[in-house]
Parts: sequence; C-alpha cells; structure tokens
Amino acid sequence: MAWIGATKAPAGCVFCNARDHRDDRKDLVLERTEHAFLILNAYPYASGHVMAVVNRHLGALTAAEPVELTDMMRLVQRAVGALSVEYRAEGFNVGMNQGRAAGAGIEDHLHVHVVPRWNGDSNFVSVLGDTRVLPETLATTWERLKGRLGG
Repeated sequence: MAWIGATKAPAGCVFCNARDHRDDRKDLVLERTEHAFLILNAYPYASGHVMAVVNRHLGALTAAEPVELTDMMRLVQRAVGALSVEYRAEGFNVGMNQGRAAGAGIEDHLHVHVVPRWNGDSNFVSVLGDTRVLPETLATTWERLKGRLGG
C-alpha cells in the first residue's frame, strides 16, 4: 500500500493546482461551484471514481464553513446521479479519510470520494493486491461524465 506512505507532490497541492489552473480537461475537473469542484481521481479504484473538493485549502472537516460543505455535498449528489445513469452503478462508496492515520493520501485539502460499485465488481482489489482493472481511460471517463453533467 504505497499510497499510505506517499509524500506530497513537489509542485504543491494537487487540488489547489486544479482549482487555480482552469484547464478542466487537463486537470480532470468536471464541474465547479462557488465553493467546491468535482474532479476525477487520477488513480481511480473504478471508472468514474470522482472527488468533490472544497476550494479553500483546509484539511479538517471541522474547519469548513457550512456553505463549503453544502457545495461539496451537492457535487457528491450530482456525481451519484450522473454515475447512476452514465455507468449504471448499482451502489456507491462515499466517504472521506480524515488524517494520515485514516489513510488520507491528501490530508491537507478536504475532499469526499465517490466510487461507483457494481454487484460482483473487483475494483477494491487494488487496496489489497496492488491490482487495478479499469475498462477505459481517464480521458474517456471525463468526456462521458462532463457530457452527463451538462458540460
């Protein structure tokens, strides 16, 4: 599980970079609101694995303003809706890892994971066996979800 002990990217916070860069296709950003944005996970557990991220650089859930949490959860809701239709997901893992001890790969920028699931899938093998089975590229996933979200 190399990701648990991984160090921070040298170029700064990947979420702040995506927030500020504004090349949504390159940065895998699907949608933006006033206080949050929806982005594909660059290392997905399944096709369609997205994250809703608050714009402000903060790590603790308790430090977030109610409006930030509302925007973030609205994006989670939109992601679940889009993934339900576009990928025919049969279930979802929705959650966040708060702190290094909880397995947070990026612990200093608040985000929520949305991972689509299907009966009989094996996409969480990567956590245990260092294996990933993804049927499409991130670019294809971005195109499908961007279109479904109305982008």
